Amino acid sequence: MSKWIRKGDKVLVIAGNNKGKTGEVLSKSGERVVIQGLNIRKKHMKRRAKTGSGEIIEIEMPIHISNVCLCNADGKPVKVKVRVSSKGEKELYFIDGQNEVVHRVIKKTL
Repeated sequence: MSKWIRKGDKVLVIAGNNKGKTGEVLSKSGERVVIQGLNIRKKHMKRRAKTGSGEIIEIEMPIHISNVCLCNADGKPVKVKVRVSSKGEKELYFIDGQNEVVHRVIKKTL
């Protein structure tokens, strides 16, 4: 279900050092996603004439998309399905208990 993950989605990390943590997708590039507050690494910035001094910054690094899955508001992993609504729109939805919750509309009608 990794092809359904987009920028702004809430995801759960299912493998790696950050397993079990949730966050929002900041960007997606190919098969990698950057998640807010996860997979943080330190980067040494060289001294520049403008800044005056060098520094060490913390930056989120990408995670492979196979190591994350979509989750609901509670942080529980969900399996999304695709259906066509009565209006003719394609939408992603998941089942939460007895309720069907629409995650996002994929394709709108013209």
